[in-house]
Amino acid sequence: MYRWYVINTRSNLEKKVKGDLERRLAAHDQSSRVRQIVIPTETKVEVKDGEKIQKEERTMPGYVLINMDLNPAVWAVVKETPNLTGFVGASTDPVPLTQPEVDRLLHQEVAQKVASKAQFTIGESVKVVAGPLSDFSGEIAEINQDAAKLKVLVSIFGRETPVEVGFDQVKKI
Repeated sequence: MYRWYVINTRSNLEKKVKGDLERRLAAHDQSSRVRQIVIPTETKVEVKDGEKIQKEERTMPGYVLINMDLNPAVWAVVKETPNLTGFVGASTDPVPLTQPEVDRLLHQEVAQKVASKAQFTIGESVKVVAGPLSDFSGEIAEINQDAAKLKVLVSIFGRETPVEVGFDQVKKI
């Protein structure tokens, strides 16, 4: 019966462990017992210098998910893989994930949530590059990560005026 299990790996070696696992399973003729090996990631969109950059980030550093039909032969191949520190659960028997846990963890992988992350700091000087106030310069007064917006103090008619702009509407000076 195929079930999902969580494997603990050394930090930052998830891709290496996945590749090693796939090679070892093929070499020991156990590939048919493993349906899928997943490194949980999500796509993040960062705004850097006014440009959107997409990058993959691990949601569970140090862990790899594996969907397999657990038997002693497969377990021996998996647990002897280099840089793999063991299964999550009891040391004698790996504990499979429940269906709600699988749905939650894999939903992040499939949906690839897009989140914005600002590369700005309060007090930093920026130039508005889009919108009705383009070409105005100002200083960041507030950062709202959830809405991906900044409150920038721009000088209009000699007075500092707070203006709300999106991360993608400004550029660092």
